[in-house]
Amino acid sequence: MPQIFKALATINAWALFVIGWVSLIAGYIQLVGIYAGIGTLKIPAGGPYIWMPLVGGFVCLALSVAVMKLRKMLE
Repeated sequence: MPQIFKALATINAWALFVIGWVSLIAGYIQLVGIYAGIGTLKIPAGGPYIWMPLVGGFVCLALSVAVMKLRKMLE
């Protein structure tokens, strides 16, 4: 395989990793803000959108692991 595919896979894995962690941190801040009564976000408590940043973060982290495994297979 050409080196460009390995480089693109590495860039993609790191981007997914960073987006996953930022999303997890944002979801945690959102949960703490809602349940502590701060009300920084205009989302009603108990709504289905509360968990989306956390789920998105876990999905991005899982995808970053999958991309790194694919990159290892390219070698």
